[in-house]
Amino acid sequence: MDRDPAPKPPLGRTRSITLAGAFGFTRLIVELGVLSSFAFSLALFVAAIVQAYGTIREAMGHLGDPHTTKTLIIAAVEQADTLLIGMALLIISFGLQALFVGRVQNVPAWLYIDSFDDLKQKLIGIVIVALAVNFFSVALEWKAGSDILVYGAAISAVIIAVGTYSVILGRQGHRRDEAQQESLSADAHS
Repeated sequence: MDRDPAPKPPLGRTRSITLAGAFGFTRLIVELGVLSSFAFSLALFVAAIVQAYGTIREAMGHLGDPHTTKTLIIAAVEQADTLLIGMALLIISFGLQALFVGRVQNVPAWLYIDSFDDLKQKLIGIVIVALAVNFFSVALEWKAGSDILVYGAAISAVIIAVGTYSVILGRQGHRRDEAQQESLSADAHS
């Protein structure tokens, strides 16, 4: 008794199953990126806390000494820089999760990310502040010479370039939002 083999699915259906599987695999890869970004963020936050504890503990016996005060100021500024980078990584983690996998619940409204432009704008702000904090940290430790001017000019150039890009990105997003509103309005009147 010969049995007929099971009917083969149409070619189009096989391709869609394969593409769906590939998309699912891509989401897994993005999720690994989300987890690694979150892990680095957490590590930087913990490192900043441990450094702060060590610096403060060491300074407790010498409070009031001008050198200790300057050391605490420099350590505080460097900690702020570390925390800003950790925050940038956390925002990347939330942004990738929201864009590729699904929105994270119970996050502040300012952290909702609806597009790559949203993610870029949030990161640009943190990068600019981190660069300024980094320069402030270097300036606090600066002894003499004009090398600080070159370093400051380089950071200023980067901040200006990134700020200009942010303004252009914001204008494009504003135009896109206006076009979408006009399209919705036209659809409503049809």
